[in-house]
Amino acid sequence: MAKKKTLFECQACGFQSPRWMGKCTSCDQWDTMVELSTDQIKFLEEISKNNTSINPTGKARPITQIEEDNITRFSSGSKELDLVLGGGIVPGSLTLIGGSPGIGKSTLLLKIAGNLAKGDKKVLYVSGEESSGQIKLRANRLEANHENLFLLPEISLAAVLSEISVENYAFIVIDSIQTLYSDDTPSAPGSVTQVRTITFELMRIAKSMHIPIFIIGHITKDGSIAGPRVLEHMVDTVLYFEGDSNSELRLLRGFKNRFGSTNEVGIFEMNKEGLSDAKSMGGMFFNKKKLQSGSALTVIMEGSRPIIIEVQALVSEAYGHPKRSSTGFDNNRLTMLLALLEKKLDLPLGTYDVFINISGGIKVNEPSADLAIIAAILSSYRNRELSPETLFLGEVSLTGEIREVPGLTQRLKEIQTQGFKKAVIPNKPLEETPIKCFIADEVSKIVDWM
Repeated sequence: MAKKKTLFECQACGFQSPRWMGKCTSCDQWDTMVELSTDQIKFLEEISKNNTSINPTGKARPITQIEEDNITRFSSGSKELDLVLGGGIVPGSLTLIGGSPGIGKSTLLLKIAGNLAKGDKKVLYVSGEESSGQIKLRANRLEANHENLFLLPEISLAAVLSEISVENYAFIVIDSIQTLYSDDTPSAPGSVTQVRTITFELMRIAKSMHIPIFIIGHITKDGSIAGPRVLEHMVDTVLYFEGDSNSELRLLRGFKNRFGSTNEVGIFEMNKEGLSDAKSMGGMFFNKKKLQSGSALTVIMEGSRPIIIEVQALVSEAYGHPKRSSTGFDNNRLTMLLALLEKKLDLPLGTYDVFINISGGIKVNEPSADLAIIAAILSSYRNRELSPETLFLGEVSLTGEIREVPGLTQRLKEIQTQGFKKAVIPNKPLEETPIKCFIADEVSKIVDWM
């Protein structure tokens, strides 16, 4: 008689063990190990087999003999979303959208569903968190009412799959993955096993029927998608909403995209009609009229798009231990820049509190804003206003050298478009520009422009 195969899985982190244990050795949580049924073990073995047997013949072929997949896309009706997706929605793709509560995930996808329904595509919106009446109220505000948009308030995976098999849908929204449950899995909705089982089924439906499926995922307190990490591995695209829920601006950033680049970012505005594409970037992230002391302007690149932002600094005498705090900027890099200013310019910043803020709720992930950060700190320290017509561009090294930034020509064109006249940069531009450029290749030279 064959011995029964047993397997235990942690419901908190997904760790698997051939024997039961009171405390999970992976996440250090107690009483989270659950024995998997025979059907679940067979299901996991089937997933593993499918993932390792992509080529059924088992024979390798030269890459020169492989034909490319012909990827066709269709527009979502939102230029910003199409930009982040790499040009549009790919049929058969599985996309995961995460973000904090109230950031606009459901609002955006309901609006997209309405856009596609108006374009004669049959759309299914599955909601496990809201009733049809609640979604109808939001649809009225978003002007998403159309007879091709179907609502299904359901949390059973079997019922959802049954609906999909009956009707010929061209686009599906799942809101959200943590609320669905499968009868074949005894664990609670949102658990590791449930999320993995449901995601695999949705992936199978998307690939076999060539239906693009968008999944809304909850996030944990540290900002990551709730559930097993395999959820992000299984889907084709992972998008994250960023921004303050109290602000009008929302940023949609791609963290994984099998069909395009992850460098692009979509910018949306929250208004009475829901989330709309930001029409113009000019003036959204800076005050064009006048700069107060402690403010400086720079240009950052979000994918292929240059954006002018305002950097704000506050330097004040410390009462006790000096504080260094930044919002939208790396705090470790701020500490490095302050140490550099103390050594190169002999500024006694060790006895001052320094606070940095990037206006508009945007996060700076590139070092090209270093020069603007230093200019804002010096402006606040000396209580001297900077010229509102001058922008600062440059990466600052540990030696005090100001290095060039990529895409300088494109940034200068954006400066010209927004009506600015001067720029402090580390090197001369390759092309002639009407912008008056001042060269500052060392931190000590930045004092000349204060």
